[in-house]
Amino acid sequence: MRERFARRLAGWLKLADLLVYPSFCELCRSFLEKPGEKVLCLECLNELRPNPSAHCHVCGRFFEGAGESHLCGSCLVKTPPFSKHRSFTKYEGTAKDVVLLFKYRGNEILGRHLAGLIGGALGGEDGLWDGVGAVVPVPLHPKKLRKRGYNQAAVLARQLAALKGIPFVGNRLLKGRNNPAQTSLDAAARKANVKGAYLVRRPGPLDGRIVLLVDDVFTTGATVGECSRALLRAGAREVRAVTFAQA
Repeated sequence: MRERFARRLAGWLKLADLLVYPSFCELCRSFLEKPGEKVLCLECLNELRPNPSAHCHVCGRFFEGAGESHLCGSCLVKTPPFSKHRSFTKYEGTAKDVVLLFKYRGNEILGRHLAGLIGGALGGEDGLWDGVGAVVPVPLHPKKLRKRGYNQAAVLARQLAALKGIPFVGNRLLKGRNNPAQTSLDAAARKANVKGAYLVRRPGPLDGRIVLLVDDVFTTGATVGECSRALLRAGAREVRAVTFAQA
């Protein structure tokens, strides 16, 4: 009797799992049959690789073509408020498709894999993790958070904090203004759009610490820059940043 019930329970759990996580890959539509496959097949996930390009030592902007990493022209003219930023890969192809699935299609489970990729590729990056005392996500406005159900940056940040053994501080940096989406704006408009949109409340866990700011996509750096200014005004000693992809 007990064995029969256990078999039935296992069948029910498998059915529930299939209802929550469809049995086909959301990208290539292949059947998900390998252990651990959820939302995406292993073949599609394996297409997510770190970008090997040289980059700016400060803002992390990828350089096209061969060459050594160096300071870009923008950072030579004006140093950003964050001291260092790195992205795992470019926001294109499979990486872009996966970010959209993670961000807008309710696939929060993908965050664990994306954070693992960031931690694996950038975990030994010189000067990125040393001395970091808090991992902080770029926040969503409460209205947008209620609509989406979760903050994708917070999912990444929490996983990265756990991987690196660093405190996750997710309720201090806030978005106080529900400004329009950045998607269709140019660099100047993006900077103006987020100006003054972020604030820090009860900054105790951040005071005097090196903060690692986490977001999903880095485009012009306007959002990361404005969040960094808010954190520095609140007493953070230094702000560094990591993102999964760079547009």
